[in-house]
Amino acid sequence: MLKRISIRKITLASFTLLVLLVMYLLPNNTKDLSIPQVEEYTSLTTSNMHEVYLLDSNNYIARTTISYIDSEKNIEKKVTELLEAMIIDGKKESLIPNGFRAIIPSNTKILSVNFDNGNLKINFSKDFLDINEEYEEKMIESICYTLTSIKDIKGILIYVEGNMLTKLPKSGKFLPTILDRSFGINKVFNITSIKNVEPVTIYYINEYNDNYYYVPVTKYLNSKDDKVKIIIEELASSSTYQNNLMSFLNSNTKLLQYEIKDKQMNLEFNNYLLDDLEKMNILEEVKYTISLSIRDNYDVDEIVFLVDNKEISKTVFKNVE
Repeated sequence: MLKRISIRKITLASFTLLVLLVMYLLPNNTKDLSIPQVEEYTSLTTSNMHEVYLLDSNNYIARTTISYIDSEKNIEKKVTELLEAMIIDGKKESLIPNGFRAIIPSNTKILSVNFDNGNLKINFSKDFLDINEEYEEKMIESICYTLTSIKDIKGILIYVEGNMLTKLPKSGKFLPTILDRSFGINKVFNITSIKNVEPVTIYYINEYNDNYYYVPVTKYLNSKDDKVKIIIEELASSSTYQNNLMSFLNSNTKLLQYEIKDKQMNLEFNNYLLDDLEKMNILEEVKYTISLSIRDNYDVDEIVFLVDNKEISKTVFKNVE
């Protein structure tokens, strides 16, 4: 019996020594807190999620995601399912997250969807025209921004019962033949003359039930500055834009220089970009507002954030295949 007890004690002691040895040999992560961590942002969190632009509680067209898109389906089927989620009282409306609303009039039918050479042709039933004047332009913005987030879709042509939609049904405002993101979204006009008018789309932050989401605003400005400079200046100018739209970019943040090479934009900032100087961290909300804004204004696939000539973080855009 004494022999068995001795064996147990020796076994326990050996196991304890082994655990201590492993803990000693494992690297201590706390020693590397000052090393910059490169992170990636993708427009889709998984292969079966898709970004969609819908009405929020403040009547902005805002960015959210729905998790139902089958990555194996072709473009026409993906478009059809997305549009079904955007129809009021439609069969896919239940997929919309809390705080957002469908915008296409109820009873609207999707008669056909055809994709060819970068352009998407959608034919709706006449119910599509049964929309309040307050929302008719927002509906077009919602469709444009949602569907152009699908890879290879460059432009959209909207038909109603086989006839091309050339103007908004209630206001009569003329529409371009081919719609894309140059149509703008949540438009604001801050101009004093018709000269040097520059449209710049900037993403702000809004909040619903303690969850942040992003709201794009296309501002029309009198400016000769590069769009990237306008984006940073606008985001840093105030913590609150209007109607609860926010920016978390420090007002002392300065864009020191930037360059575009091989579809990669390098942005060098002073250290006010950082939320934590020791850890060299950028707030996720700051990175997203800058990255999404640049994505909508420049043809780039990657954005590299630098401070003191060191890479702090990277954004990589991935659209739906």
